[in-house]
Amino acid sequence: MQGAYLCASSQISLRLLTPAHPHLRFDDVARQALAICIALLTGGLGGCRGREAEPRVAAASPTLRTDVKVTEISLGRVIDPSRRVAEPRDTFAPGDTIYASVVTEGTARHGVLKARWTYQDSEVVSEASLEIAPTDTTATEFHVSRPDGLRAGRYEVEVFFDGALAGKRTFSVP
Repeated sequence: MQGAYLCASSQISLRLLTPAHPHLRFDDVARQALAICIALLTGGLGGCRGREAEPRVAAASPTLRTDVKVTEISLGRVIDPSRRVAEPRDTFAPGDTIYASVVTEGTARHGVLKARWTYQDSEVVSEASLEIAPTDTTATEFHVSRPDGLRAGRYEVEVFFDGALAGKRTFSVP
């Protein structure tokens, strides 16, 4: 018998087991090849063994920080130089740029403030995040607009601080 025998699961050549010596018989070679394949299949080398599934643990929701709090979310068409809404409102025209002024109280070296704008409770219109280092009272601005105008309907802006929901405001476009 000439050639090489392969173990299907390991793809290891068993050419070394071919009858190179005249006193070896095919039965001896076949037995050795079978023993190696069985060892590999039953985990002798650990390469073919399945791993037990690790238990799934639900990811914990981020908790709201206590050193910095979102104290105000105002919506409007114009913001002033201090990043606060000049005239708060909750109804906008399709072509308006809608500003959200988010006021935080407290001090922290770092935090991530995120605004998610949704249409009709499901469709995400826009999402933006800002890294902030608030001190005392800090105002941060987010905005949304569309070149072709916002569709008529109900909208919501959700504000998150370090991943935890900190507040939300609804508005409409007639």
